[in-house]
Amino acid sequence: MNSELSSQQVKDIGEQGLLERLQRFCPPEIIGDDAAVLVTAPEQSLVVTTDMLVDGVHFSNLTTSPEDAGWRAAAANLSDLAAMGASPLGITVGLGLTGEVSVSWVERLYQGMTECLQKYNTPIVGGDIVRSPVTTLAITAFGQVHPSQIIRRSGAVVGDAIVVTGVHGASHAGLELLLHPELGQNLKDTERTALIHTHQRPQPRLDVLPILWKILTPNVQTRLIASLLTPNSQLSVAGMDSSDGLADAIIQICRASGVGAVLERRQIPVPKTFNHWLTPEQGLEYALYGGEDFELVLCLPQDLASAFVQHLGEGAAIVGSIRAGSTVLLHDEQKKFPDQVLSLSQGFQHFDS
Repeated sequence: MNSELSSQQVKDIGEQGLLERLQRFCPPEIIGDDAAVLVTAPEQSLVVTTDMLVDGVHFSNLTTSPEDAGWRAAAANLSDLAAMGASPLGITVGLGLTGEVSVSWVERLYQGMTECLQKYNTPIVGGDIVRSPVTTLAITAFGQVHPSQIIRRSGAVVGDAIVVTGVHGASHAGLELLLHPELGQNLKDTERTALIHTHQRPQPRLDVLPILWKILTPNVQTRLIASLLTPNSQLSVAGMDSSDGLADAIIQICRASGVGAVLERRQIPVPKTFNHWLTPEQGLEYALYGGEDFELVLCLPQDLASAFVQHLGEGAAIVGSIRAGSTVLLHDEQKKFPDQVLSLSQGFQHFDS
């Protein structure tokens, strides 16, 4: 790319010129009309999710390249589909831009989205561009799932184990290292790079869904028969992703399901590199409230949860259980710390003063 092209701003080529540039990131057989047409398989439910990112709130040139901003935006939406048990079909992209944004920045943003989406055979199938006083990125993702495999927040029942599909706190740690390079002096360069990469290039956990269904399917018939004999016996799967923090996810599931939970402090998995940098209390804070780890938090019957964690391997863990009531407690089996009631107010919330 020559210097003249790299210095071009959006206002230099206008809306149509920019759209023409960006259409090369989309399948030509899908785009070009007023809306995209996506064909789903028979006996599938359509799943739709929208996520908006704003410059200075969700991404910044200080911590995120255009490619990384695009990757993170795509990954956030794919993670929402995974949390519903759905496979992705495509995304649409809404862009709000100032005229002074460089064309190169926008193309690099799309390149990052494409790099993430290609891993999951997911195309960009359309979108919209408008002038805006601040750069915004709104993505709508479409997925499909068999009705019997939809994961909802409202399916947790007393006695379920609470499973996380990986470690928590790494993304927030990576962000802290980007914002404050003087931190983590005891970390090796490879450890520092790994934490930063986790923040900049999160992986949506679509990969765990086939494993989940492999574990659950042989048990469906047995448990359905049991439910006929014992009305209160049922096969349940509840869950969501942990993009807003582990504590947030568990509290949201409990609210939707009308239950409470107990988390075991020492069972919450955090990166091993935290031992070289953070105190256990700081690491736990990152894990509970840091957010943007994009792991799945699932509530399963105890026996199936154990098998699921064993199949997933390192990083996955049973972190607690669903209890009666409405309180979510953080418990310490060794009784060095008193029980702590977790609440949404302790994590990030938009519009907090």
